[in-house]
Amino acid sequence: MITTIPPMPDKDYAIHGIFPDPVYRTIRKPEIDSTEEKEIEELIKEELVSNRHNSRSKDSYIFNTRLKKLKEFCEGHIKTYVKEVHNPKKDNDVNFYITQSWLNITKPGEWHHQHWHSNSIISGVYYVATVENDEILFYDSNAIKKDRMELDIAEEDRNIWNSKAWYIPVEKNVLVLFPSWLEHSVEENKKQTTDRISISFNTFTKGRFGSNEQSNELIL
Repeated sequence: MITTIPPMPDKDYAIHGIFPDPVYRTIRKPEIDSTEEKEIEELIKEELVSNRHNSRSKDSYIFNTRLKKLKEFCEGHIKTYVKEVHNPKKDNDVNFYITQSWLNITKPGEWHHQHWHSNSIISGVYYVATVENDEILFYDSNAIKKDRMELDIAEEDRNIWNSKAWYIPVEKNVLVLFPSWLEHSVEENKKQTTDRISISFNTFTKGRFGSNEQSNELIL
């Protein structure tokens, strides 16, 4: 698929960001209610397992049995993400659904290593509790190729063109959606007494893809 860039603006040059990676961010209102707080507390009290530099719930399908309203909130925004990013035809029966979902706890001194999510198309993270000036860090998917070709030029300032990673600020009740292949990390929790708590999930899809005419039809 080829897309035409817009016409030149009313100046003598233009810089076009032609292959951006979509990172979606929204905030939930109202906040988590007392029932959801209780369910999250129960998850924390249940068995946690090590996730390298942090901990996660042993139950990796928490949306299957708990946090129904939060799951519905996430599903609604997944639909918006798909509409805005993938823009499927109106008669397309493609349906994205949440597969695994789990709770993360990042205690003081802990962090999330750089990683991506396999066997998933869209991934998400919902922030239950954050620390001051909290962020999630995304990495340029073309960084390796750029390192091979670009000169190492000292920058006066960082911008979207010369940065190989980008911070997205987050806070309590924020939901972030992104392509599952997009590498990301969370830096060390440097607070002495505050835990960062989040709920992560992956998605897959059902429907008809490709076409019989192009010999690439796939029905899931």
